Amino acid sequence: MISPDVVTLGETMVSLRTGTPLRLGGALQMTVAGAESNVAIGLARLGHTVRWGGRVGDDEVGVFLLRTLRAESVLVDTVAIDADRDTGLMLVERRINDLSRVSYYRSDSAGSVLSRADAAVSLAATPRLLHVTGITPALSSSAADAVTEAVRIGRAAGALVSVDVNYRAKLWNTDAARATLSALARSADIVIASDDELGLIVTEAGTPEAEERAAAELADSGVRQLVIKRGAFGASVYTAGEVVHASAVPVTVRDTIGAGDAFTAGYLSGVLDALTPAEALHRGTVTGAFAVAAVGDWEGAPTRAELALLTAPAGTTLR
Repeated sequence: MISPDVVTLGETMVSLRTGTPLRLGGALQMTVAGAESNVAIGLARLGHTVRWGGRVGDDEVGVFLLRTLRAESVLVDTVAIDADRDTGLMLVERRINDLSRVSYYRSDSAGSVLSRADAAVSLAATPRLLHVTGITPALSSSAADAVTEAVRIGRAAGALVSVDVNYRAKLWNTDAARATLSALARSADIVIASDDELGLIVTEAGTPEAEERAAAELADSGVRQLVIKRGAFGASVYTAGEVVHASAVPVTVRDTIGAGDAFTAGYLSGVLDALTPAEALHRGTVTGAFAVAAVGDWEGAPTRAELALLTAPAGTTLR
């Protein structure tokens, strides 16, 4: 079995997208979506070896999901095929360019019953970095156990552990999320959170001074880097008592879904390439810009050779 640069695990679903209200009907485009697999594809396009671990149903859309990930050079050799449950479904209606509504049909899906055994299989070959999110623990108690086990195995083997908070209000309430995500974040080397999620994992958030205290609080638990995503206002990273900020790269926004995952892929790519925190942060803002400039969760993710494209003057045609 290949020892990859990165292992990530969670639920990936079939996504049906429309640019009009669902209630009006019309054409839907089928693709795949899931925070962890979005990151996996983003990292693979940047040249890293990535294994995605999870479960899919023994159905045609499960085959489609695995086929898509293989086509993006993501390793899926440890994925379990569940004969008793279906692959999860997500419906997305894009109301305007920067506002979409998402409906989940993932209760008791194959991916929602991820287990400790699935985590162990995914990590049979030690990666340089393990990436998990706060979405997976919200799916079920067994999925929460799978994340805990993955982190335990990864840390014991010497892998860096990255946690993206990724709070989903449709999956659980803030009280339940706070207890789980706070502990999960403190098991990581790298914590990634949107500015509005930070309060779920630390005592205080909301101001620059509170963020500094939050970074120190997490550092006391062993967190080396706290990365804060700020959407159109860029991102920041706190590390070793220092803070670096990067502005968002200006592009025409077409779709914001998947932008955070694209940023995460870029940032973690920088970590794997031993870039400075400032350089990794910049790479994250570039990959995030590619994401919002295209429609889809991961379709706009750049290759390594394309990272410099956004420095070209507006309207440039490469011939």
